[in-house]
Amino acid sequence: MSDQVISIIGLVLVFVIATFTKVHMGVIAIVAAFVVGTAVAGESADELFAGFPGDLFVVLVGVTLLFAIAKNNGTVDWLVQASTRAVRGRIALIPWVMFLITGALTASGAVVPGAVGIMAPIGMGFAVRHKINPILMGLLIINGASAGGFSPISIFGTITNGVVQREDLPGSEGMLFLTSFLFNLALSVVVFFLFGGRKLLGRRAETVTGKPAAEGREGGGDGGAGVPAQATAADRTPAPTPDGTSGATATATAPAPAPAPAPAPAAVGVEEEVLRLDPVRALTVLGVISLAVGSLAFDLDVGLMAFVVSAVLCLVSPASAKGAVERCAWPTVLLVCGIVMYVSLMDKMGTIKWAGESVSDLGTPLVSALLICVIGGVVSAFASTTGILGALIPLAVPFLAGGEIGAIGMISALAISSSVVDSSPFSTSGALTVASAPEEMRDTVFRRLMAWGLSMTVIAPLATWVILVIPGQL
Repeated sequence: MSDQVISIIGLVLVFVIATFTKVHMGVIAIVAAFVVGTAVAGESADELFAGFPGDLFVVLVGVTLLFAIAKNNGTVDWLVQASTRAVRGRIALIPWVMFLITGALTASGAVVPGAVGIMAPIGMGFAVRHKINPILMGLLIINGASAGGFSPISIFGTITNGVVQREDLPGSEGMLFLTSFLFNLALSVVVFFLFGGRKLLGRRAETVTGKPAAEGREGGGDGGAGVPAQATAADRTPAPTPDGTSGATATATAPAPAPAPAPAPAAVGVEEEVLRLDPVRALTVLGVISLAVGSLAFDLDVGLMAFVVSAVLCLVSPASAKGAVERCAWPTVLLVCGIVMYVSLMDKMGTIKWAGESVSDLGTPLVSALLICVIGGVVSAFASTTGILGALIPLAVPFLAGGEIGAIGMISALAISSSVVDSSPFSTSGALTVASAPEEMRDTVFRRLMAWGLSMTVIAPLATWVILVIPGQL
């Protein structure tokens, strides 16, 4: 058995073990790099560490730290409220607001699972409040994350475009972003009408009202709307406990307050306070804009700029930084760095070139292209898209270098096929959406997302193959 075959078997085992056990994929990938690198390739520890992506580590940690701070200081919630007011309470537009905000987050550099992790609980809260199908809300959030996920400064875009540039392939950062955005937008239109969007047309919700939220949270440190400023201690009745009591036994002997007049019912849902754009939130928005402008216009490193913005925000508002480091996407960081480290070893062993030439030898370039897209979709549905992109795109490089298939269309097709299946509950974004759903609906959400995600492993590769790959040969 050749060294190349052994390294491919090792990569397959990484995904299989991570799928069917609770061991983190990044941990398994680093172990596999150590075992295969020393026992088969004869690599030293220093040579193995040379394949660790330090630049990508900085990007992932810096960006997720920045968005954890933005969540802490209420900037994300302010953005959601402002967007709801902007659509004037039209319920049918709320899922699209979630789509656009999540897309804007990932397009600005947020990790896709991180953006979904921020937006899914908020979106599911909207779904419960306004009686929106949670499948509809969840899929539009996931699709929005994928739609923005391939911008030139995003994590997916950075990985994909980095491979293209490193291998000297024809590429177009703008085309990759545009095709991904349009595909996910079209897919979301289908989702909207398939999962009850038509019933939302014409319905209105009462927009957020009242006085600005109390500023006793040092810049909105908890990120929520808080307790209304005019509320008294008597208004804060403890929630019922599981046994049906009020949870206020210790204060049962206290004099009962005079009953307050019942508030007028809202049109739909519950009123909440307005979060205003205070100086800390304004600075956060300015920081994210500066991150995008600096990266696009001045070619500054995204990760280093994210650390600069994060440091400034922490100095200005220490409360915003509380717990932010702990909420960095460390599992994603470990996963990406582990997979890239192993793929770097495979590249040194000549596996990538060998595998690409083997795919090309199938004889029919179009069939080979479809096969690669299907593999990307199936594996990504049960694992991390970030890890799949780091593994499969390099494997397709020798196949694309032959020039028989257009590289731009093929890379876009593979990227889309590997990302739209994130709706699978076995993938990170799908799992986060299931976890954010109301407890009584989680089983239903799980089953529906599983059916939808698995259907995408066939539909997305076929659709992108027809739309993006075949025209490249005509």
